[in-house]
Order: sequence, then C-alpha cells, then structure tokens
Amino acid sequence: MNSLKPIVKRIGTLVGYCCAIAFLWLNLLPSLPTQAASAAQQPATEVQIHLGNPANELVFVPNHLTFQAGKRYSLILDNPSDQKHYFTAKDFADGLWTQKVDAGNVEIKGAIHELEVRPGAIAQWVFIPQRPGTYELRCRIPGHTEAGMAGVLTIEEGVGRREWGVGGKKKGKGKREKGKGFQGEELMNQSVKG
Repeated sequence: MNSLKPIVKRIGTLVGYCCAIAFLWLNLLPSLPTQAASAAQQPATEVQIHLGNPANELVFVPNHLTFQAGKRYSLILDNPSDQKHYFTAKDFADGLWTQKVDAGNVEIKGAIHELEVRPGAIAQWVFIPQRPGTYELRCRIPGHTEAGMAGVLTIEEGVGRREWGVGGKKKGKGKREKGKGFQGEELMNQSVKG
C-alpha cells in the first residue's frame, strides 16, 4: 500500500494541473474561433466602398469606415473608375477573421491582406472583426496614396467582449490617433454600426 502513495500523489498533482489549465483555457483566454463561428451564423451588415470614382479621382468613398468587433460584415468593394486600384490594409486584415471573398466566379477563403479591384469590377469580402484598433487603408499603386487614395478603418470594442490575451496584456494597437483624419474626411466619413 505504501508503494502506491507516490503514484496516487502524482496522479493527484496531474489532475490538479489539468484542472488549472482547463480553467485558464475556458475563462481567461479569448475564444476567437468560437466567437467567429457563432458570429458567422448571424446576418451580415452590408457596407459599400468605392475604389475611385467615374471622374477618375484617386479616392476611397467613403474613406473612413468603423466596424464593431464580433459582428459579421459584408464589405462590397466596387471600382467605377477606368483604372485598377488596391484595397490594402494588412494590419486591419490581421485583426479579423475572413469567412470568404467573392470575386466574379471565384470564392476565396483564408487570410486576405489586399484586394485588387479592376475597372468596373465588384468584390465582396465577408469578415468578422476581432481586434479593436485604428488601421490605415491605402492603394499601393505608385502615386495613388500620395494623391489622396488613403483612408482609415476602425474596429471598435464589441458589446460585452473581452479583449485580453495571454499574460493579461490588452490586445489591439491602432496605427492612427483618433481625430487625426485625412483631408476631406468629414465629407466622406461613414460609420457602420448596427
């Protein structure tokens, strides 16, 4: 019987560790895949952004969009101009879960960092924002950003949402200061909440 005491003690310690890990996993770590899966079942809020305009001005219309973490969105990107444009926002894309991108007869799944939208084309990007912050949007074609084809994408905290990661450090760093916008932003500002 005395020979079983060390084994029973080890099993008790192992069970204790497993319980502690399970507690941390369920209560302290964010469950992004679970949140994304449940949010993927909700209807998507549709938002439209134009890359350029018929007058061939180098602009995003609107050039400021605000999303709420944990909600499902369908971003419709269209290009009414006669030249191609890019929707480039890598840091923004890193802070969300992409369900799909529909472009023509192609559906793309997985991580997306940039979309090229050709003249007259339309693409649909369905995603769920996860990481609050403020992110830069630009067209990376040489000269386009400098000519004004830039914007801001903001992800706000969701209602009742925890945004804490491993080690208790808050996640999500913005790239721009709130209230510091681009020229003409007030005229083209659109906030998407729903």
